[in-house]
Amino acid sequence: MGLIEMASGNSVWCGMDYYERKMVCSWKKSGEETYDGVVSGSEGNKYSVHIDKMHPRKSSCNCPFAEGRRIICKHMIALLFTAEPKAAKDFLRQVEEWERSEEHTSELQSRITIS
Repeated sequence: MGLIEMASGNSVWCGMDYYERKMVCSWKKSGEETYDGVVSGSEGNKYSVHIDKMHPRKSSCNCPFAEGRRIICKHMIALLFTAEPKAAKDFLRQVEEWERSEEHTSELQSRITIS
C-alpha cells in the first residue's frame, strides 16, 4: 500500500488542499523513493516532513497529529503531490471515475422495477 491508500480520507483531501495552495515551502528528493521537505501548517507553523514511498510507515512529520505516530498526515500528502504532481492528477482521476461509477449504479438502480 502506498501513502495515499494508508492515509485517512481527511488527510488526503487536506493534503490536496495544501498542495493546491502551495503550502510546501521547500522539498528535495533525498533518495530513490524518498523526499524531505518543509510544509506550512494551518496556523503558520512549519513542519519537517519525510516521506518514504517504498515504506510509508517510515514516513514522518513533526506536526502534532503525526509526531511519534506511524500515520500518514496531510503534510506528507502535500509533499507527495508537490514532488510528484502526476500522483495528484491520478488521484483526482480515480475520484472522478469512482463518482461516474456511482452515478451509473444509481441510475441503473432507479430503472430496476421490482415486481
